[in-house]
Amino acid sequence: MRFTSTPRGARLARRLISHRLSDWGHPYTSPTNETVTLITAELTANAVRHGHVPGRDFHLRLTAEADGALRVEVTDTRAERLPVTGTPDPEGESGRGLLLVDALADDWGATPRPSAPGKTVWAELHLRSSERPSVSCGPHPSAP
Repeated sequence: MRFTSTPRGARLARRLISHRLSDWGHPYTSPTNETVTLITAELTANAVRHGHVPGRDFHLRLTAEADGALRVEVTDTRAERLPVTGTPDPEGESGRGLLLVDALADDWGATPRPSAPGKTVWAELHLRSSERPSVSCGPHPSAP
């Protein structure tokens, strides 16, 4: 799904993911919903702050993989600004987002967009069998 590259767009993307996870059997207050929603919040905030190109939106995709992983992908159009974890300024108010993603996700990374300028930053959370819903939660035509 496509969102404006603004703080409002990032907020709407985060809310959509939380709603979709709830629809897929991960209630709003469940650890899975809270974790994936936080990961999404950090990745979309980074797309807005570091991947913004005027007039270009960012894209969001959530999928449930066959191995039980939930995968979030955020695509922006700025290829030259790859995500890196670093040591944030202890007095600073930013710079901790990817450290959170690194701590919460089982795996994450960035890949170049194959057919256009930009990159996709992705993160996966592997669910234990007890965390997997009993209903199918794969993507469908209206999935982001």
